[in-house]
Amino acid sequence: MRSIDERMTLEEVAAVVSTNLARHGIRAVLSGGAVVSIYSHNAYESKDLDFIIEGIAKKEDPAMEQLGFRKESGRYWTHPRTEFWVEFPSGPLQVGNMAVESTRVLETSAGALRLLPPTECVMDRLSAYYHWTDPQSLDQAVQVAVRQEIDLQRIEEWSRAEGETGTAGFRTFAERLERERRDTGSV
Repeated sequence: MRSIDERMTLEEVAAVVSTNLARHGIRAVLSGGAVVSIYSHNAYESKDLDFIIEGIAKKEDPAMEQLGFRKESGRYWTHPRTEFWVEFPSGPLQVGNMAVESTRVLETSAGALRLLPPTECVMDRLSAYYHWTDPQSLDQAVQVAVRQEIDLQRIEEWSRAEGETGTAGFRTFAERLERERRDTGSV
């Protein structure tokens, strides 16, 4: 088991946590801003690692304590050797009203990291934009979509189910994405 140290990136810390949770029989998927950081190559930086536990909830305490994390305020886990902290938001794993059916495993030098796939990461950010009019979430969705292969048609269909196709929300995302791809030459 790899130890957490000060030089580790967000991706490495997340992989160590993910791998150790799996050793303890806990299937957890990284979601939220940390996934945006990974897929956008830190165009957006997060310090918060949100893991959603799948299936029958098992207590994560032994796995986290084994790595040297301490529970703060009954909610966040911190480690004295990293600036990143871990949280376990309640499940189920979903984006908006849609259950996430498949995840991605990213093999790293620090272990295997289970995380949302790029298309679902964009949906997750758009959900915050659609439902809370959060402009930062729109920016994050565009940053991921410009750097990763995504299924824009699936996002449009999902947006329709969320009540957003044909409204300003999805149109704004699609226009910003097209402009960013054109400006960066990543069409």
